[in-house]
Amino acid sequence: MVWLILDYLLGIYDRLSETEKKVASYILERPDDVIHYSITEFSRIVGVSETTIYRLIRKMKFDGYQSFKIELTKQTSGAKVAAYGTKDTFEDYIAQIKSLVERLETVLKKEDLQRVAQWVVHSQKTIFFGVGLSAVVAEYGSLLLSLLGIPSFYYNDPHVQVIVATGLCEKDLVISVSHSGNIRDTVKSTQVARDVGAKTVAITAGINSPLSSTAQITLYSPVARFEKYEFLRGNLGEMAVVEILFQMILKNTLADKTDYLDDLSEVLKPKRYEGERE
Repeated sequence: MVWLILDYLLGIYDRLSETEKKVASYILERPDDVIHYSITEFSRIVGVSETTIYRLIRKMKFDGYQSFKIELTKQTSGAKVAAYGTKDTFEDYIAQIKSLVERLETVLKKEDLQRVAQWVVHSQKTIFFGVGLSAVVAEYGSLLLSLLGIPSFYYNDPHVQVIVATGLCEKDLVISVSHSGNIRDTVKSTQVARDVGAKTVAITAGINSPLSSTAQITLYSPVARFEKYEFLRGNLGEMAVVEILFQMILKNTLADKTDYLDDLSEVLKPKRYEGERE
């Protein structure tokens, strides 16, 4: 997969050193400026050593600073990653969401989605793991699959996750959600599931993160916007990936699920108000 530089930086940001984060933050916020700096100028402006900049460049898979600048110039064209600000407007928020949706095409691989969709359909049961905000996405994913009559459950307690994972088998599927991909509990639960033979999938924005390294397939999500406090970053990207996966499963199974969905619709009717109320 060919990553855009800004997306890649966002994906590895949490695992950078403090000095590397200073360089990464500057690139994310002012890519148009960086393309005009020599490495000496850049190190002076950011207040780090040239070695730190070069180390970060290598982590982004570039041979040197010049090749990095050439590629950044091609990709930038006035683009930058939005960051939280006190002067954001309604239009800014809409633009950020539009950007996230557009970037889904660059980070999410259709072949991986199709494979995971097949795993869900043919698995005995699908288990979602997630803690904190990611637990919300895990619950949503489990609910969507349940609407199709697919056995699905979610767990947000790390201890319960490990207990459940231990009892799985090769017929089961675990989908682990973590925005950073750097949460020890989620990684541990996923590893336990994989060790007992269950299929494992990660949904994360953390490129080459511990979670993506543990799962058999990673469905990457884009970061909505840059925020130095990881716990404040929204999980809209992961939610979008779950929604797309659900739509793909629905499309592939709709012909076989028509009767079930008709029955479900009838069961749910008493839950809704029908017609006008006097």
